[in-house]
Amino acid sequence: MHITRVVRKHTTADGVKKEYVSVILRRSYREGRKVRSETLANLTALPDAGIEALRAVLAGKTVFTAGQDLKIARSLPHGHVAAVAAQAKKLRLPELLGTAGRERDLALALIIARVVRPGSKLATTRWWADTTLAADFGVADATTDEVYAAMDWLAEHQDRIEAKLARRHLEDTQTNPHRLAMFDLSSSWMTGSHCPLAARGYSRDGKKGLPQIEYGLLTDPDGRPVAVKVFPGNTADPSAFTAITEHIREEFNLDQLVLVGDRGMITNARVNALKEIGGYGWVTALRAPAIAKLAADDGPLQMSLFDQADLAEISHPDYPGERLVACRNPALAAERARKRADLLAATDAALHTIQAAVAAGRLAGADKIGIRVGKVINRYKMSKHIWPQITDTSFEYSHDQARIDAEAALDGIYIIRTTIPATQMDSAQVVDTYKNLSRVERDFRSLKSIDLDLRPIHHHTEARVKAHVFICMLAAYLTWHLREAWKPLTFTDEHRPTSDERDSPVAPAKRSESADQKAASKTTGDQLPAMSFTNLLAHLGTLTRNQIQLTDQNDFDLLAEPTDIQRRAFELLNTKIPLKVGQ
Repeated sequence: MHITRVVRKHTTADGVKKEYVSVILRRSYREGRKVRSETLANLTALPDAGIEALRAVLAGKTVFTAGQDLKIARSLPHGHVAAVAAQAKKLRLPELLGTAGRERDLALALIIARVVRPGSKLATTRWWADTTLAADFGVADATTDEVYAAMDWLAEHQDRIEAKLARRHLEDTQTNPHRLAMFDLSSSWMTGSHCPLAARGYSRDGKKGLPQIEYGLLTDPDGRPVAVKVFPGNTADPSAFTAITEHIREEFNLDQLVLVGDRGMITNARVNALKEIGGYGWVTALRAPAIAKLAADDGPLQMSLFDQADLAEISHPDYPGERLVACRNPALAAERARKRADLLAATDAALHTIQAAVAAGRLAGADKIGIRVGKVINRYKMSKHIWPQITDTSFEYSHDQARIDAEAALDGIYIIRTTIPATQMDSAQVVDTYKNLSRVERDFRSLKSIDLDLRPIHHHTEARVKAHVFICMLAAYLTWHLREAWKPLTFTDEHRPTSDERDSPVAPAKRSESADQKAASKTTGDQLPAMSFTNLLAHLGTLTRNQIQLTDQNDFDLLAEPTDIQRRAFELLNTKIPLKVGQ
């Protein structure tokens, strides 16, 4: 038996063409040497689905009834963990961690989970059981003790892993011709009082009343994380820089390197220490007193240098063998002038309140008045511009206008000091190199709040805290590469103007025209909806892997039909959508 579709065409007397379609069930049989057909039924009235089901049965196929013979036993989020695991494999991260084994599988699963869904270790083991990550990595039955053991195993291999990353990204002269390494320090607050690393110090989170830890991040010139080192919460920037320098020399065996750090990090004392070590150069900036000294009447820094350009090279005997690149940023000068005026106005308003209290007799005594005044002028850091006159019964003050004018004259001016010769890097490139420290700040934002939620820290022992920060650093390494690969799908600027393309080397970098168009239209160059990085990961998570159950047949896995965005995301990673994580 078979189903035949019969089409009959007819033209009416009015010239109208009509078409009649019939679906006929027929039986073929042989009479002698002839094959004849017999019509058994007219199926035209049946719905298309019924006709196709009958056609499948006649072809010997099995027809299933949804909900009875065919069921979806379970559907698990798959796309996000598969994409991150594909990027990890592309970066050879499993081999970087160590030899194959239970600890490596758990450590890699923790890193991938930190990228996709950051949380405490206990929450992570609960979460990954509801994705394909746990089943495909064989960690679905992992206990909390096993996770902690994997963290300890990873911490033991940290120096070896970071040394390999340093050779990959700092020592390779093709990708890093000047052998630059950027370093900066940040902090994260903690609760509790049992961690030996927790101490009160300068909080970069604005949590002045809480203990904290500090950690220094070492990156390549593009901001790609290479190493991280954890310090007690009261460690000063110069001390952290000394520690990372010794770590680079002893653990990474890198004898030739140029370290890039801000002016609070690479001080004169640190520069002298680098000179004693030998082989290390630096790119940093001078502090305000050093700039003021160079701008004195007989100094080399004069405002006439900026008549034709916003940067100029100068020299001074205090900096032998170094280049000094002086820069003037008019936008920064205007902003500093505005901020100083606002802070002085706020200080004046608070001091007027104290004057009124003293005049009314509500506040008396030079000591008490001095304490109130000190709190006010230190609140806005304006004590350097205020001259107070305090007695037991009076309080007057005045502005140190000469100092205000001297500070205003240097608004917008900063000086970069470096050992890189002019034959290797011109002045504009030196400025760009120093400005690239903003990429480390971007890594810190990714680590702490945007992507990886390094805080709150749920560990208390020193070893576990360091292991937690190291896992976050490796997750940041993965995130950096994912963000780079997925630039066409996100709002990230793919063609940021270089220093040569900007109006001035010291001017802030503006977004490219294509990035502005993407932001305005909310669509990519492929006419797909543009997304943030976190939303893209969440969208990839809607690509599920479904366990299909068929009556009297073995179960099998089937991926949901991917969207155009999901297909494009995997194409940008140069990989097909895998059925299993890690394939």
